[in-house]
Amino acid sequence: MYPTMLVPDGAFMIDRRMGVYEHPLEIQVLFYATLRAAKELLLPNDDNASCIHKINQRLAPLTYHLREYYWIDLNRLNEIYRFKGDEFGKEVANKFNIYANSIPAWLIQWIPDDGGYLVGNLGSGRMDFRFFTLGNLMAIITSLASNQESQSIMNLIEKRWDDLVGYMPMKICFPALEGIEWQIVTGCDPKNTPWSYHNGGNWPVLLWLLIAAAQKTNRIEIAHKAISVVENRLFEDKWPEYYDGKNGRLIGKEARKYQTWTFSGFLVAKELISNPIYLELLSFDME
Repeated sequence: MYPTMLVPDGAFMIDRRMGVYEHPLEIQVLFYATLRAAKELLLPNDDNASCIHKINQRLAPLTYHLREYYWIDLNRLNEIYRFKGDEFGKEVANKFNIYANSIPAWLIQWIPDDGGYLVGNLGSGRMDFRFFTLGNLMAIITSLASNQESQSIMNLIEKRWDDLVGYMPMKICFPALEGIEWQIVTGCDPKNTPWSYHNGGNWPVLLWLLIAAAQKTNRIEIAHKAISVVENRLFEDKWPEYYDGKNGRLIGKEARKYQTWTFSGFLVAKELISNPIYLELLSFDME
């Protein structure tokens, strides 16, 4: 029924119960990138013709599905707010039967006039309005997000810098699950307490993705600002795995020090800043 890939909970970077089962954004973007890479790697000959045809058949509806149905900005939010529920058929506006009452109160105040993003998940009767950093940044880098959507995502990051970057780029998702929602969704997971680890923690490894996305959208000032935030702190803090707190000010309570992916994310970010041409190794052109 969907061009997206069905995923069980805890089956990717967020590897514990966090309510990310079904069709999480990050896996769909990885799937899109895999199809794009395969299309480039396969030689256009008779032996590969069938495979290339199948890739194109999947890419077009996948791209449309994610750009059209996962996208949220103020205009889209107003549409969802006025949706009629329990409608069925090809011509209805509310194709996934999303109820207006499911719009969280925080989102109405949080989303900027000129900002937007791809929501964390979408399924029948369910839209996860959380902002997941990895999926959105990769959507920019791989050109899954349109040019306009990519600029809107960067506008959101710039306008909500304290929430999404704070003292350490970047927060893995926003907002954190708290209270009874945290208890039910995570099973009272002691590692995923609010604003920690995968539940709203800040992960330095995401720095290189932010730098790459900033370069792809020609928002270099964001890249330099992010680098300036981490340059001294990561060294002083001994390269921890993740940070805690609403603004990423605390070293994660169970974060391991001297983490390879923290080093690597920083080094790739610095190389991208110094040699922007390297972005071509990681990204795709707009189709």
